[in-house]
Amino acid sequence: MTQLNRLPLENAQAQAHAQAPVQPKPHPFWKLMDIRLGIVPLPTYVLLVALIAGFVATGKVPNDICVSIAILTVGGFSCAELGKRLPFFRNIGAAAIFATFIPSYLAFSHLIPAPVLKNVVDFTKSTNFLYLFISSIIVGSILSMDRSVLIKGFIKIFVPLAIGSVVAGIVGTAVGVALGQDAFHTFFYLVAPIMAGGVGEGAIPLSIGYAGILHQEQGDIFAHVLPAVMLGSLTAILLSGMLNAIGKKHPHLTGEGRLQPGDQDDGKPLAEVLPLHMDIGHIAAAGITSISLYMVGVLSFKLFEFPAPVVMLFVAVIFKLSRAVSPQLQQSSYVVYKFFSTAVTYPLLFAIGASMTPWDKLVSAFNVVNLTIIVSTVVSLMATGFLVGRKLNMYPIEAAIINACHSGQGGTGDVAILTAANRMQLMPFAQIATRIGGAITVTLTLVAMAKLH
Repeated sequence: MTQLNRLPLENAQAQAHAQAPVQPKPHPFWKLMDIRLGIVPLPTYVLLVALIAGFVATGKVPNDICVSIAILTVGGFSCAELGKRLPFFRNIGAAAIFATFIPSYLAFSHLIPAPVLKNVVDFTKSTNFLYLFISSIIVGSILSMDRSVLIKGFIKIFVPLAIGSVVAGIVGTAVGVALGQDAFHTFFYLVAPIMAGGVGEGAIPLSIGYAGILHQEQGDIFAHVLPAVMLGSLTAILLSGMLNAIGKKHPHLTGEGRLQPGDQDDGKPLAEVLPLHMDIGHIAAAGITSISLYMVGVLSFKLFEFPAPVVMLFVAVIFKLSRAVSPQLQQSSYVVYKFFSTAVTYPLLFAIGASMTPWDKLVSAFNVVNLTIIVSTVVSLMATGFLVGRKLNMYPIEAAIINACHSGQGGTGDVAILTAANRMQLMPFAQIATRIGGAITVTLTLVAMAKLH
């Protein structure tokens, strides 16, 4: 009887085995395809380098989007891989720093072939794909964030940001005076530009305002304030990378991207753990939603001159808080966010470095006095965020990193800082620090100059 009972089972197992797909024999080439530089398989990387070299040899590199993406991918991940392989420095953000500043130096030294550089510059400036990246990161991270985390985080983050700005202004100016610099010049030309929100939203409005108040040429003033913005951002990148390394040694100081204890205790974004069906259509819907919210920001800027990323951020927050976003779209938004943070960050930094980061302006500010003032300003801003954040029951490393974004080079600085810190999910809070904090800094600084002049 037992033997008879076994026969159907054995027959079923044999039939299932016969129907199981036969696994193909591993091909030796597969091992090479599994070796990657960043996201690029090694054979593909070699092919892309050869193709780019071939186009350069012909004297003209096509301007179509496919070629531009290939160039930025090769350049960005090559520089990042160099940074990731440096002992010690790889733990303090060397990948982001290399991906930004190596192309800046190469472009300044004419070491990037002219057709390649032209392709990168034209693509970066004509497509403005920095904002595609920022919109995908912001909308994706907000929509996939827990509502209670969003509410508590946005309210709390203003306190360390405001106190840190005041402390940094006082400390930076005091250090400049102690080193023999004029207090007026130190504050208005070195300290304030660091916290003004970058180049487009900070250095340019400041220089225009200064020129009107002082009756000087705007171009000359802009050349004076720009190095402080760039060196402040570089300092913030380095320090954020160091905080990431400290967090690994002292886990109690960090939430690994969570702003405060009790937020998503499992450490995963809400959308990552939702047990929902998701298909390509959902992901495409999340992507076009990000673009539509960015367009709302652009139209608001044209009509009311409100910064587009800030408007986009607040519209996304309203969508999230009002429960207007379906769970499927939340989950898909997280996929869009992860795709851009993984695949686009280093190519974007390469584009920024080659086309928007003037190496000569950066180097011109490299003297002991300026560096001391700039470093002390950024350190005091981040240290205040660390201490105040801890008092407010926030993770101190996350609070310090968000304050660091207040001293970054606008949206590009946010990307580099959060990449170095390995905390891209803090982008919504970083944008608050950069855009709103920068706008307040510019306004108060111009008011102060008008009264003191």
